Amino acid sequence: MSHPPAQCLPSWENDAMADHRTRFLQLALAADALRFGEFTLKSGRTSPYFFNAGRFDSGASLSTLAGCYADAIDAAGIGFDLLFGPAYKGIPLATALACEYARRGRDLPLAFNRKEAKAHGEGGSLIGAPLAGKRVLIVDDVITAGTAIREALAIIRDGGGTTAGIVIALDRQERVAEDDPRSAAQSVSAEHAIPVVAVAGLDDLLAFAGESATLAAERERLLAYRARYGTSAT
Repeated sequence: MSHPPAQCLPSWENDAMADHRTRFLQLALAADALRFGEFTLKSGRTSPYFFNAGRFDSGASLSTLAGCYADAIDAAGIGFDLLFGPAYKGIPLATALACEYARRGRDLPLAFNRKEAKAHGEGGSLIGAPLAGKRVLIVDDVITAGTAIREALAIIRDGGGTTAGIVIALDRQERVAEDDPRSAAQSVSAEHAIPVVAVAGLDDLLAFAGESATLAAERERLLAYRARYGTSAT
């Protein structure tokens, strides 16, 4: 799906009054990052929707997305000094968010990691600002198994920083396993005693679909999916 040029983005694009959750879901639909149908997840579950942050692939969409992230973070009241983007999708997300905060008057340091340590040049697996003594906010798209997040936590700890929290785009709010009623986000938050903030969750998507005539049929399938796999908190 091709994206419209910045001047042709929908009217909600510059609507500062719109809730960040609504703006995010509208943007995700426009960018084809949020799709409805029948999708097999890594867990083996068949989901009626799929989210792919890789479809935010234009300057305008990333800029708007970063605004949604920043609003969600500010609403959560997390204190932090540095942004960290786990490879790979977290890198452009954290970068766009750093630019958004700079636009708002706050110039934040930024760091990210390589998947494999570099043996030549500057070496190592960390790129960007030093982590030592910083309260670090991890920026990513989703939490599934939590593997990338745990790697990021180890990098931050080894670099002398403290993880202040994690912000993700979408929380699917579904159980990690049949015998574990927590979502992946809840599991990571409890395991490491850090807050996890989502720009939007499945509950928000259900509310959004309920206000859209074109998504009415999708809402019924979303409700059925939540009834089967939803966390105890949904």
